Amino acid sequence: MPFLGSRRARSLTAAGVLCLGLAGCRQDMYNQPKYVPMRPSTFFRDGRSERPAVPGTVARDQLDDNDALYQGRVGNSLVDTLPVPLTPELLARGQERYNIFCAPCHARVGDGNGIIVQRGFSRPPTFHQDRLRNAPLGHFFDVISHGWGAMPDYAAQVPVADRWAIVAYIRALQLSQNAPAGLVPADHQADLSQPLHVPATAFGKVAPHGVQYPKEVQP
Repeated sequence: MPFLGSRRARSLTAAGVLCLGLAGCRQDMYNQPKYVPMRPSTFFRDGRSERPAVPGTVARDQLDDNDALYQGRVGNSLVDTLPVPLTPELLARGQERYNIFCAPCHARVGDGNGIIVQRGFSRPPTFHQDRLRNAPLGHFFDVISHGWGAMPDYAAQVPVADRWAIVAYIRALQLSQNAPAGLVPADHQADLSQPLHVPATAFGKVAPHGVQYPKEVQP
């Protein structure tokens, strides 16, 4: 009968389409011959699927051939010259990064009495002692890069350019707390004999280093 014939044709057509679809559902892309990270290999003699870099190759953006810039030293000597141009923008960037990463321990004026120290953490040395005032610039870069004592390294958090910006700002901090009176402009010389005025917060409490603390986090 015509009705049964057309029904049988539709069934055969549907079955054919289904077979074609199943034929395309192969697992070759999913089960391709590859190594997932850390999987051992029986092909290489050392049993590792990860292969070492070809000797003499350098990954892109990892040449780092300027030791003064990337290591803070030349040979075995720490540099004492800033390897980047000293500009107002560099100091402003250094102040911003310093206040984020360094001030919690070293304090904003660099005396080592940061808010974390006030909560019981080990106190770092003040930047205003003779040893650190006379330390080469590369010393501070090296400490930021590799840590020192209780201080961990900040290489992952602070890129090379920002490390030098912080180093430049630390030197500016040291000068600010130990500058000779002769550097003060003549029209401000009289201000040196005036007592230091530290403003109070809106909550009536003196703010350390001029920081305005919200009421819920006052020290």
